[in-house]
Amino acid sequence: MIAELGQLALVLALSLAIIQCVFPLWGAARGNAAWMALAKPAARGQFLFVLIAFVCLTALFVVNDFSVLYVAQHSNTRLPLWYRICAVWGGHEGSILLWLLILSGWTFAVTLFSKNLDDETRARIIAIMGAISIGFALFILFTSSPFERLLPAAMEGQDLNPQLQDPGLIVHPPMLYMGYVGTVVAFAFAISALLAGRLDAAWARWSRPWALVSWLFLTLGIAIGSIWAYYELGWGGWWFWDPVENASLMPWLISTALLHSLAVTEKRGTFKLWTALLAIIAFSLSILGTFLVRSGVLTSVHAFAVDPARGVYILGFLVAVIGSSLALFAWRAPRVGVGGNFELVSRESMLLVNNVVLVVAFAAVLLGTLYPLFLDALGLGKLSVGAPYFDTVFVPLMAPALFLMAVGPMARWRKASVPDLARRLRWAFVVSLAAAIIAPLLLGSWRPLVGFGWFMALWIASGMVLNLVQRLRQHPAPTLGQKLRAQPGSYYGMLIAHIGVAAFIIGVTVVNAYELEKDVAMAVGETTTLAGYTFRFDGVDVRMGPNYESDTATITVTRDGKPVTTLRPERRIYTAGSNNQPMTEAAIQPRPTRDLYVALGDPLSSGRWIVRVYFKPFVDWIWGGALLMALGALFAVLDKRYRLRRRVREAPAARTRETTPASGTAQPAPATRTSLP
Repeated sequence: MIAELGQLALVLALSLAIIQCVFPLWGAARGNAAWMALAKPAARGQFLFVLIAFVCLTALFVVNDFSVLYVAQHSNTRLPLWYRICAVWGGHEGSILLWLLILSGWTFAVTLFSKNLDDETRARIIAIMGAISIGFALFILFTSSPFERLLPAAMEGQDLNPQLQDPGLIVHPPMLYMGYVGTVVAFAFAISALLAGRLDAAWARWSRPWALVSWLFLTLGIAIGSIWAYYELGWGGWWFWDPVENASLMPWLISTALLHSLAVTEKRGTFKLWTALLAIIAFSLSILGTFLVRSGVLTSVHAFAVDPARGVYILGFLVAVIGSSLALFAWRAPRVGVGGNFELVSRESMLLVNNVVLVVAFAAVLLGTLYPLFLDALGLGKLSVGAPYFDTVFVPLMAPALFLMAVGPMARWRKASVPDLARRLRWAFVVSLAAAIIAPLLLGSWRPLVGFGWFMALWIASGMVLNLVQRLRQHPAPTLGQKLRAQPGSYYGMLIAHIGVAAFIIGVTVVNAYELEKDVAMAVGETTTLAGYTFRFDGVDVRMGPNYESDTATITVTRDGKPVTTLRPERRIYTAGSNNQPMTEAAIQPRPTRDLYVALGDPLSSGRWIVRVYFKPFVDWIWGGALLMALGALFAVLDKRYRLRRRVREAPAARTRETTPASGTAQPAPATRTSLP
């Protein structure tokens, strides 16, 4: 009866989601306090029942109940327990249930951390999130139920997709979904503010911590997915411009623009409509990503649902969300004031350019991702848009935004001076130019794109250091420690995240320019040399895993006759279920400045084995940079300004106090009478 209990829990969760949506929204419109008060208990009850459904599905996997179709399709008695648990979200139905669980979890979090919102605002936000929950609960119950029975029950399961039998499955999907689904909170805040006709500094301040947490999870999710692909697919790539990868990159770009726009709205009272529009687009893109992965329109290692009915439902849901949101936006936009004025050279203008560049870059990725689908749907032939298009279009588009990352934090709000900015950034320019000339030569040879990458990376990093130095000099505290402690967490978050971008640029630039690879056929005792390292093939051992057979090679690596490491790449054949699918398990020795990467290919009739050897300089800086970006977001979220219970009131943005030239923040815009979360 576990499956039936899970199905019943989903039905009850849907019922509570309907109550959560309808009554609080109507109560907010009518000023009915009793109906608005239903929002929090209904949302918490919905979360409880979705959690019960998820636990039921997990229990079915743990006990290998193959009378449930979804379990029979994605599990096996030989599958290790940990992977049986993670197999809950290893297929379409379970991953959508995970989506609904995380959505209801975000809603539950809003009920906990919204005590300082007024009743109407809180009721609207929770009701909007309830409407989204209704859509996904109906999707599960009518097209994607993981509790469907299989009669007669299967004697054995088909096993989990071998590509998913990896620790990456444990963290990547939940982390990515936390970011994907987390965009719903900023979306709900924006729609609530539009319904109330109150787009002000307080609304931006409420939304910003939620947007930061969502962006943090999305950044980590994308980075972990990149690492997983790097070592799992066996050819050393870290980003493939796969359409499903693009589906996560697009909301990340828009969410990044949203964070910067929220900062301007909070501090200066401008960009109000632009910020609301970005919040709508970010969440719409998360649903678009769901459509791309779950509809079957893509061929991808990530896309495993091929039921057209599901695609039609999600597409209709996407159209409904975008259409209703944009209609509300168009209705309310004429009633919203423009906000504070600013000069052509100012921090606002630079953040605006940053936003425009990010949106244009998103549009380029969207075009490259969807254009082939439109051509195919219209019967105009098949077209493949790959890395050459994205590398040619995306990288140049991002260059202005990268340049402004050092300039923007130095500029004054409202009006800045070009000569003053040039004077204070002159040492950053000198350091960047020197790095652009010297660093490529130290790595082997000077190349224009490599020099440009080093220039941009050091421009950003040295700009952040100069910003911190000048800010500390202008602080009145007597000691350095007091000056450092006086800076807000959001300022340190900005510094860390921008330095993370610099590290990311270095990693991408160096590995793309100087990576080396070699495919060789090797017999026992033979060697090959790459980047000064000697790789000796010492043979292959056959090993048995719980649900696979493994050919494990032993490769000894030396440099100048001295031992470096021993690598053991594998070629696995998964024998459980009906798979019999070969998989490559690469062996990697990571170091701060390089990775040694070896993958074992197929055996040859001569007794030799195909071995792929890679030298990957600075590749780990890519993920180190992403980790620093996420750490910066965490510092910003922990800023005490988002935890203090203080009251703010709205006033014209023109009265906002200016910061010093080197300041990373402005004084809060005088604000609304609504208390902060």
